[in-house]
Amino acid sequence: MLTARATQPTTAPTFDRLAARMGTVGTALDVRRMLPHRTRRQIGPWTFLDHFGPADVAATEFDVAAHPHCGLSTVTWVVSGQILHKDSLGSEQVIRPGQLNWMTAGHGISHSEEVPVGASGDIHGVQLWLALPDADRNGPPSFEHFAELPKLDLSGGEMTVFAGSAMGLTSPARVHSPLVGFELARGEAGRSELGLSEGFEHGVIVIEGEASVDGKALSVGELAYLGMGRSSLDVETRGAAKIMVVGGKPLNEAILLWWNFVARTDAEIRQAHADWQAGHERFGVVDAYTRGRLDAPALP
Repeated sequence: MLTARATQPTTAPTFDRLAARMGTVGTALDVRRMLPHRTRRQIGPWTFLDHFGPADVAATEFDVAAHPHCGLSTVTWVVSGQILHKDSLGSEQVIRPGQLNWMTAGHGISHSEEVPVGASGDIHGVQLWLALPDADRNGPPSFEHFAELPKLDLSGGEMTVFAGSAMGLTSPARVHSPLVGFELARGEAGRSELGLSEGFEHGVIVIEGEASVDGKALSVGELAYLGMGRSSLDVETRGAAKIMVVGGKPLNEAILLWWNFVARTDAEIRQAHADWQAGHERFGVVDAYTRGRLDAPALP
């Protein structure tokens, strides 16, 4: 039987260094899986964080066949390259660097992800999932694309807010609980002080380059869990670098994450599994994707 789990937030500032697990997505794309971690299941409502690439498109043949989701929102952030999203609502959307794809699964949706025909170069980015609160997790599915996002010029760098609010900027993406997600891109060595909400717990990763967070070096492939109670974060880079900060108010709900589903009980997971395997209308059909669909793995 699958059991819902929760990780209690650390209510004071901390610096817990968590190493990623390596995995593979699609046909051959290596990813660094930061969340969930065996010691930290989630940060606020953020329950999944994969950092993929940079990888040569021709070598990876990135293609994730149609697959289902429920109880969550997916957030796609591209650093370089392009990804083509198709879903069971009829959406077809290419996402490019600095843009945002935000899909809310609600009770059920299916989608595929692939590199557009003719694309070349590297593919590099971050895939995140947000657990929806109980009041919203069985709502209707939706998909949004934002070509422009709010940005703040900092000395030697630029901050882009893709989720929630930070430092006076608010993302246009519709959220279901108090949270934040932003990228800091610095083009040169230097220091940036970033404002945070003391009522949120936060985590930070280095997407590329080298950076120190509050005086502690952080490498690509590591997530620093920062706890709660911080009003600011000091980031120093040795050269050009990009970091991502995610956070939010603790969800205070024991969630169950299995495969592509977020639920609360074993019975809900088993029903979602059965519905997908049976081709139930709950998850719809990605008509624009013609190379089949993923089978759900066997339940424990």
